[in-house]
Amino acid sequence: MTVPSRLLPLLEQFDFAYRRLADRMAGPVMDSGDGMDTPVGPLTDDEYLWEPVPGCWSVRRRADGPGPRATSLAGAGDWGRDAAAYPHPWPPPFTTIAWRLSHLGEMLTLRADHTAGDRRLTRDDYRISGDAATALTAFDSAAEAWRKALLGADDTALDTVGYCAYPYGGDPEEPFLGIVWWVNQELLHHGAEIALLRDLYRARAQAGGH
Repeated sequence: MTVPSRLLPLLEQFDFAYRRLADRMAGPVMDSGDGMDTPVGPLTDDEYLWEPVPGCWSVRRRADGPGPRATSLAGAGDWGRDAAAYPHPWPPPFTTIAWRLSHLGEMLTLRADHTAGDRRLTRDDYRISGDAATALTAFDSAAEAWRKALLGADDTALDTVGYCAYPYGGDPEEPFLGIVWWVNQELLHHGAEIALLRDLYRARAQAGGH
């Protein structure tokens, strides 16, 4: 199927944002913005779970229970992501790379399912990763699923309200084209946050921090 012209720039933006973040986490090189390959080491488990300030939200072993100000651990498996029902704590807790990457993977996986799948997945179905390598693989799979869902959308779908029935946002009340834009900005801004955390972790190690 031919990709609608209105979708093409958003699809290209998604591909760019995904590739840049994936390379930033996995290495061995990344595009730093100048088109040059910059060496970068792979995300380690310690870095993935690093809590730079007190009171962080992260992913945790389910047996250990939720972190500060969280009331539950979202997701499936032995690990869960810190969460709380509305109204969320204010000011918002600072979140780790693990939390942010889990959030992105869950969002992409569930939105893909509620666009082009069975429309049945919930947050309780998404398996939370306790280590960096598994989390990166899950993120890659989630991005692939969302991209596949986008490629199935024609011009009519882009204008259809509720084409994506993702239950944790405004998707059932929004045209699909707006949801595609929203997903891109989620990937861009959380990707930038993850990149900054990687920079801080590296600078801390170079300064002899703990």
